[in-house]
Parts: sequence; C-alpha cells; structure tokens
Amino acid sequence: MSSLFLILFLLSHSLCVFVTSAGKVDDSPTLLWPLPAKFTFGNKTLSVDPALSLVVGGSGGGSGILKLGFDRYREIIFENSHGFLALNRLRGKRQSYDINKLRIVVQSSNEDLQLGVDESYTLFVAKKDGKSVVGEATIEANTVYGALRALETFSQLCTFDYGSKSVQVYKAPWYIKDSPRFQYRGLLIDTSRHYLPIEVIKQIIQSMSYAKLNVLHWHVIDREAFPLEVPSYPKLWNGAYTKWERYTVEDAIEIVNFAKTRGVNVMAEVDVPGHAASWGIGYPDLWPSPSCKEPLDVSKELSLDVISGILTDMRKIFPFELFHLGGDEVDTTCWSTTQHVKQWLEERNMTTKDAYQYFVVKAQEVAISKNWSPVNWEETFDTFPTKLNPKTVVHNWLGSGVCPKAVAKGFRCIFSNQGVWYLDHLDVPWNVTYNAEPLEGITDISQQKLVIGGEVCMWGEKADTSDVQQTIWPRAAAAAERLWSRREATSGGKNNATALHRLLYFRCLLNRRGVQAAPVTNFYARSPPTWSGSCYDQ
Repeated sequence: MSSLFLILFLLSHSLCVFVTSAGKVDDSPTLLWPLPAKFTFGNKTLSVDPALSLVVGGSGGGSGILKLGFDRYREIIFENSHGFLALNRLRGKRQSYDINKLRIVVQSSNEDLQLGVDESYTLFVAKKDGKSVVGEATIEANTVYGALRALETFSQLCTFDYGSKSVQVYKAPWYIKDSPRFQYRGLLIDTSRHYLPIEVIKQIIQSMSYAKLNVLHWHVIDREAFPLEVPSYPKLWNGAYTKWERYTVEDAIEIVNFAKTRGVNVMAEVDVPGHAASWGIGYPDLWPSPSCKEPLDVSKELSLDVISGILTDMRKIFPFELFHLGGDEVDTTCWSTTQHVKQWLEERNMTTKDAYQYFVVKAQEVAISKNWSPVNWEETFDTFPTKLNPKTVVHNWLGSGVCPKAVAKGFRCIFSNQGVWYLDHLDVPWNVTYNAEPLEGITDISQQKLVIGGEVCMWGEKADTSDVQQTIWPRAAAAAERLWSRREATSGGKNNATALHRLLYFRCLLNRRGVQAAPVTNFYARSPPTWSGSCYDQ
C-alpha cells in the first residue's frame, strides 16, 4: 500500500489541480485545514455508510486511544444521520454505500506522548469498483497520534448532503500523505487571571485537536490567583479567588489524560520568581514583606523549598518533558528596598540582577533534577544567556529577532511574538497571524531545526468562560496551519486568498461542532456578526 502511494506521488505534486474528463481544470480550493503536505484528488462523489465500521491492523491497532478516537469522529461525521438511519432500519430499508469500512493500520504500540512524537499519516479514500486497488478508506500511521491526525482529516472530507440525507466525500479518490512542519504547536490558556472550569478546558483541548495543535501550555498560577492543589504545601491554594475556583490533583490528572486521548500534551507553568504574589496568601514568609509581595524572597531557603515541593507534586501529574518556569517581568525593587533581603545581597556581594539570575538557575536545577527540560520566557536569555542551562528552551514573546539570537547560541526556541500571536490583542487580523513566520531571519538549516515550533497565547485578563473560545478561534487556526503545513504552500498573496476561503469554511466547521468561533474578518476579534448573513461570508 505505502509503495503504491509513493508511486502515485511521484506522478503528482503537493498542490495539484485535477483535469476533468471534459478537459476543464478544477482549481476550486481544497477545504481542508490545516493544509496537508501532499495530496491528490479526483472528481468522484462517494457515499459513506452511517454504520461505518472500524478494521484495525499493525502492532498499535488495538489501542484504546484509537478506538476512542474512531468513536468520537464517527459521532462528528454522522451527527445529522442518526435519525435517518434509524428510520430506514425501522422501515427495513437497506442502502448501498461506497465506503463501509475504515481500515486503520498503526505500526507501533507505543502510546508515549512526548515532543517530536511521529504524527505522520497516509490517507486513502476511494470507491471499491473493481478498478481501485485501495478499495476502502484506509489510514496508515506509525503511531496512534498520527492516526488521530488522519481521523481529523478524514472527518473534514466527509460532508452531510441534505438532499440525499447522507454523508458524502467529494473529489474522490483522495490520496493524502501528511506530517507536521513543527513538532511543537501550542496554545496557552491562563487560569490565574480568570478561572476556567474543567469542562471548558476540555472543550478547548477538543477544539485544539480539530486544528492539529498538540501542546496546551497551562499557565495555571500567577500573582492574581493560585488555584492548583499542591499536597506538599497545602495552603498554597488559599491564594485561589474562592474555594469554588480550584483544581484538585485529580482534576489536573483528568485534564492531562483527556488531552492525551486527543494527542495533546499539557505543559504546566510555574512563573518564578516574579508573578508570585498569590503564593504568600497561604505562606506569607514567601513575600519579602507584607507590603512588598514579589518577587519571591530570594534570601530565604523556603522559597526554593516550596518550588521544589510544587515541582515534585506536579511531576506526578504532568509527564510532558517540557516544564515552563516563566522568569519574565521580574521587578527586583522589593529586593533592594527590603532590609533583610538587601543585607543578604550585600553579604554575598550580589546585585539584584545577580539574584535574579541565581533564582532562575536554581529553579532550573530543580526542574532538571526531575527530568524536565526547562522553558523560560525570553528575558532570562536577554539578561544572562551564558548562565542558562543548555537544555533551556527560550520562549519568545516581546518581539521579533529573539529566536534567531537564541538558536545562534545553541538554544531551542518557541515563537510567540506578541505582535502577531497574542490572542488577547484583539486588533490583530487573521492574515497577520497567518503570515507570521517562526523561522524569519534564520537561514542556517541546523539552526532552523532548533526552533521547535510556536504557540498562540490566550492571556486571561479580559477573557473568561463567556468569551474565551471566540477569542481563541478562528485566529488560533491561522497559526495552527502555519505550524503544520509546508511554508511554500502557505506563503504569498495567492495562497492567502485561498487560505481565507478555507478559513471561513473551517470557522463554520468549528461552529457546527459546537465551538464558539468568532467571524473571521471582523476588525476586532471575537466581535459578533455585523449583520445577518451566512456563516461562510463573515
């Protein structure tokens, strides 16, 4: 099967058009998001059996994650078909369909979900008519996570036809060979500025899988609130807004497990030494003084002991190999104006800048001792690049030009330029988000490989359960395609015009799946429609 597919692609190209039997070129855009790496299509329409069955193969074919994924996508694909199918059964009618089975072959039984897991897949959709050697819808993947990505693509090929009341695949036969451009494709959520209920976080994770995003960066605590249970220091979550706005250890484990079944890693963040005023509500000794509450008191061993306790407890929850330690926006005024901290610094002949470095490096050592690679916001790299552990992943946010500098010094980098990929910036239009390029300014191939990907950030000061999804979507999808699809297929004016058409369609697909994605082209993101009209024209 794979050999046949390679031969087909040698005879085609990644963004093909189809020449019909009448000799006319069908250049209508392919309504898939994100755009696959390579694909060919035809001019046939196939019907899909609402009783579509799963046939598995390979060492990983028996995966529980795969079975859950198939059941989930079958519900999505046949959402409008249940009543029609039941009525036909009641009448004793039996229809004939072109596609009755979905065969999924997963080569590996390893379900470990880490950075760089193989998400590649091939997808074949063709009618069994005696001429096709494929004969059925078939997915081949090396891992179950590649199979999940293929299921998403297959679901987007399936369209409910209201005339025939059946699910159909247009432009068949389809041959798709796909894999992501970047291994890290992230979305940050912020549950300190506004608490998000567990079900809302799950809805966000589910919607991430539709756009093939694969890392949820959970900025769980900050100066405003500390909602997470930490058994080693049980008073820390006294810093939650209320006793009802908290996450137990079991809640966090449930979120991580839910995400794994969607192929999404969860990277937690504990932002130190700044952004930590809420910690002192439960443990006031962590404050330099009652009137000067952050950064954490660098002069006390308690501060690093608490960090060690938090990370020890979190390591039991978050298996992902990256852990975010923050390190941004550290105003050290409290250290230089609080007498006992000032004396501690003088005794060690340290400046406040030295103390900032000392704290970040110590926190990194704690994370590394627990088999994590530390991620830090770019200020740490800007301030003391030679002191950071070589395992550090530099997280860009302030502006352009950071990743080129970081990778030139051998560090890995995550792109999140606030001017283009901060979703709380409501005046950034979709095309600016779409055209942002993580490898801008990096021409050396070995350095390009150090940019592990990018992340859109949904900071929560002005977003909560009432509007978080329509602030995330559809602009997060624009970044998702940049991170998944080939650069040459998503760059340039013509590709932008095609992308807009597809993004309008994808936004409506999200709406049909219950995701409150806002109109694409409104001046301010998440604003409602300006007048009556079709979802596909907003």
